[in-house]
Amino acid sequence: MPASMVRRFSEPDEYVAFLQATKAEVSITRPGHFEAKLARISLDRLWMQQYAETLPRVAHYENTHGRAIVAFQTRAEPGLIWDGSEAAPGAILRLSEGQSGFLLSNGPTQFGTMSLPIADMQAVGATMGDCDLTPPREPLYVMPSAVAMERLRSLHEAAANLAEHAPGVIACPDSARGLEQALIAALADCLSPVDQPLTVFGNRDHAKIMRRFYAILAANSHSVIHLTEVCQQLGVSRRLLAACCTRALGMGPYHYLRLRQLHLTRRALLLADPASTTVTEIATAHAFWELGRFAVAYRAHFRETPSATLRRAPGGGDSAVMANFKLPARFA
Repeated sequence: MPASMVRRFSEPDEYVAFLQATKAEVSITRPGHFEAKLARISLDRLWMQQYAETLPRVAHYENTHGRAIVAFQTRAEPGLIWDGSEAAPGAILRLSEGQSGFLLSNGPTQFGTMSLPIADMQAVGATMGDCDLTPPREPLYVMPSAVAMERLRSLHEAAANLAEHAPGVIACPDSARGLEQALIAALADCLSPVDQPLTVFGNRDHAKIMRRFYAILAANSHSVIHLTEVCQQLGVSRRLLAACCTRALGMGPYHYLRLRQLHLTRRALLLADPASTTVTEIATAHAFWELGRFAVAYRAHFRETPSATLRRAPGGGDSAVMANFKLPARFA
């Protein structure tokens, strides 16, 4: 049954919870109020999403298996870095099956994704593009013609507008079938063999190190872990780890570790019951021992005090704020 939704968010955790075919963890890298808009459309075989975000951030993502996923910027502007490789504004990224890694943005950004079951993507390649569209072993950039890329962006934007302003059209099976076929045809034109694919990630060893680095952090979310220990577990030097992190995350490993802990602490505060939990308990559970410095850093980054976050109703998040939230005109 075709379905669609459009939602606006001011909490990164609530935002990524609605992503389709992807699990993600987001850390905002610049102080301010985060705002995002997500359009999600599920047709018979094709899934598509359109994203708009107002603050730079670094995200660890893990895509689901069984689907062939592509990603591209919906506006021709720079700013997305996949595992240390910057995406050209007019490029399409073909992701490997079940790919995981880091996605960095350096400012406000808008991008989209599309996916099909692998067998369906293979069929599209064979019947419409005369090429093999099986997810590549290594992620690839494809540079379509400007005309083909503009057509895909235009249809993607039109589908997102229907989801927001006329969802009944998408819910109609006949209309949804026509929209799906148009989107698939536009995608096939962009991925045809006349376009030259380029390997995305120049250093696969660095990407492997970053995947193992994240696995170590995920296993130690609520305890202090020192870079010496991380390097020992990875079997790499601090200099090499710093180079990998700077390339993929735009910051060194220690900075990212503390930033991630700050976001995990905010998540815990939003989910806690203020009647039975204190800021001190949550902060120290997340390895912030100097409470004064923690409070200053928290307020500088999130523009509110830890206690103000805790006072919100458990599980309520920013629902009242989101209900009245409007994106700036460029994201509307």
